[in-house]
Amino acid sequence: MINDGERREAQTENVALVTGASRGVGRGIALGLLAAGFRVYGSGRSIEQADLPREIRRLRCDHLQDEETAAVFEAIRSECGSLDLLVNCAWGGYEKMVEGGAFTWAAPFWEQPPHRWTGMMDAGVRAAFVCSAHAARMMTPRHRGLIINISFWAAQRHLGNTIYGIAKAATDKMTSDMAVELRPFGIPVISLYPGLVRTESVLAAAKSGMFDLSTSESPEFIGRVVNALFHDPNLMARTGQVLVAAAVAKEFGVLDVDGSSPPALTLGDV
Repeated sequence: MINDGERREAQTENVALVTGASRGVGRGIALGLLAAGFRVYGSGRSIEQADLPREIRRLRCDHLQDEETAAVFEAIRSECGSLDLLVNCAWGGYEKMVEGGAFTWAAPFWEQPPHRWTGMMDAGVRAAFVCSAHAARMMTPRHRGLIINISFWAAQRHLGNTIYGIAKAATDKMTSDMAVELRPFGIPVISLYPGLVRTESVLAAAKSGMFDLSTSESPEFIGRVVNALFHDPNLMARTGQVLVAAAVAKEFGVLDVDGSSPPALTLGDV
């Protein structure tokens, strides 16, 4: 139970919710925002077992279940009274890439298993839509807030499989249209593209030579970029746009945790 004193203290901080914070990019964003001074909430199906510091408030949630998503926002409203930043990172579809001994991830659309659509479109795009709707209800009365949707270059060219491209293109279109409707309230919405991120799965794949990590980014790097965007006084000029995280980092002088400056990938690079 949060007492009144703790609630007043929370209201002096910027409050952020990162969905899909149990692992990977979402976990890195949560860590980056915590280091930047945010009061961070992280949601996810396995968030209770996640390797996160105790300062991050864990809210167990399957974002396929609307009532569980609603409970996350109600908890933030009860404990803080407001929400300043939502980062939609919850995502499915990377599970079961190999099924029955076959690598189905890159299969043509007519051979794709139905669960991949559910993982990417429902646990990904739809979950971001529902979370953004809850966040907007908290942000619009205050005319304050920022929504960031984590997306990728698959929105702009074929990468991996058709469902992946559909999901990322839908995410970018959702960003664009939400920005139009939230503009009168001064609330920007951004699609943010990471580069090659050293997530748990990428590090495992790199051991087999699948990835060259020389230009990769730490998961925390994306959190640092999100923090820079949040504090950009001119961010409304870019609402509705797709931004490349490493390019934003160069603009604001943001470095990775090891002091490096990851290169900004282009469509040609991917």
